Parts: sequence; C-alpha cells; structure tokens
Amino acid sequence: MVAAAIVTLLLSQERPSTLTGTVRQLPDFESKILGNKRTITTWLPPGYQTSTARYPVLIMLDGQNLFDGAKSFIPGEEWRADETAAMLIEAKLAEPFIIVGVDNTGASRMDEYTTIKTERGAGKGDAFGRFLTDELMPVIHKSFRTKTGAANLGIAGASLGGLISLHLGLTRPAHFGRIGGVSPSVWWGDRHLLKTAATFKGTRPKVWLDIGTSESRDAAPDARALRDVLVRKGWILGKDLVYVQEIGGEHNERAWARRLGEMMIYLFPKK
Repeated sequence: MVAAAIVTLLLSQERPSTLTGTVRQLPDFESKILGNKRTITTWLPPGYQTSTARYPVLIMLDGQNLFDGAKSFIPGEEWRADETAAMLIEAKLAEPFIIVGVDNTGASRMDEYTTIKTERGAGKGDAFGRFLTDELMPVIHKSFRTKTGAANLGIAGASLGGLISLHLGLTRPAHFGRIGGVSPSVWWGDRHLLKTAATFKGTRPKVWLDIGTSESRDAAPDARALRDVLVRKGWILGKDLVYVQEIGGEHNERAWARRLGEMMIYLFPKK
C-alpha cells in the first residue's frame, strides 16, 4: 500500500518536459501477442526531415525514462537519450540513427523482460521479442525511412531491460545485430543468461555490456562471468564486445545516462 501511494504521488507531480528534437508518438500501440497496449516514442535524428537517407534503428526499453523528465518514473531522472544522440550525431561521433522508445506496461514489466519463469515472474521475454520483431518493427519500417536487416537493428535496456536485450540478441541474432546490455540482471533464473550465452549459435551480434561497482554485491561478478562466457564463444574484447565497469556506478538512471554516450558511439560508430 505504501509503495502504491508513492508511485501515485510521483506520477501526479507537475513536471516540466525535457523532450527535445523531432519525435512521433503512438500512444496506444496494441500487441495481440502480449494482449496489451503501450506508448511508442520514435525519436528522429538531426537532418531526418530534410534528407532522403535511410537510418539504422535502436530499440530502447523502459521508454518512459529515456527522453522526458515529465514522464520518467522518478521525477526528472531520465537517460537524456535525445540530447545525447543529437550531440553525438552533430559532432560526427556517431552515425545518424533512429531511436524507438518502447514503454513498459508497469505491472507486466517483469513478465515481459524476463527469460524463464520463476516464482517472481512469468518469463514472457520470447513473446516480448516477437512483439518487437513481428508487430512493432513492421510499423516502424512502414512509417519511417529505415534500413533493414539485423546489422541495422539494435536493442538496449537496463536492469531487467538489459537482461532481455541480451537474451534477444543471443537467441535472435538474425533480427538484432547490435546489443546494449546496461547493468543487466544476470542473476535472473539462477543466472540462466549464462547458459543461453554458452549455447549461442549464429552470427555474433555486436555487444555492449556494462555494470557499476556500487550496484548489488553480485552484479559486477555476474557481468564479468557473462563477459567471460561471450569471450569463450568467440567474441573479441574491443572489437565485437565492449565491457565497461564504472567505479562507483549505481543502479539508476543517472549512472546509465553517464554511460549512454559511450554505448551509442560503440554501437553506431561514424563511418
């Protein structure tokens, strides 16, 4: 009851919008696979409106926390994905790319962002992946000038969002070629993600993996264990795998926003 009251209070507070750039929103995007609706926010890179070019796409999870402090779960605590991407693109440090922010649905978040069923969640991550590739991306490709193919589609998220991003990249490499695993919840299902990585087959996606040293006790050891499994499967550190351990980094939007620019430069380097 206390937690619910806190959430209600946070959501009811007046907050100034911090959204920048050109965005398009689909406020009630329906998934027949998952049986629910959510808001999709598509951020378009500088120059999109005056160009005929096509662009790669980065799907980012927990869309409420990406662009706008007026929508974020904690007032004002957001990733600043719009400002960061624009700055990097304009500075020619990253190639222009489209960000598709996918809101979570609140109560269903743990079910959709987890990989196997446990007493804590239903493990509907594979169904969530089908929602992204079979329902959402066809609409994005039809609505915007996008490049197609796995090499031009990335997915990134933090915490459980990092877990499901890595899971989908490792189980559906024909769809996702660029993966951002930010402070991933490797612990889920007795570290089931390590088993998934150990049995990987296919074309290796480009992987960004990071963690902070001031997260939970096992967070950094778990992330390093995943890094080591990926290396054993053929990923090369500094080439198709980057591992970043931030000294003092905590498990929150502020820490993730600090590392976001590096992740974007790695996943979408200027050619």
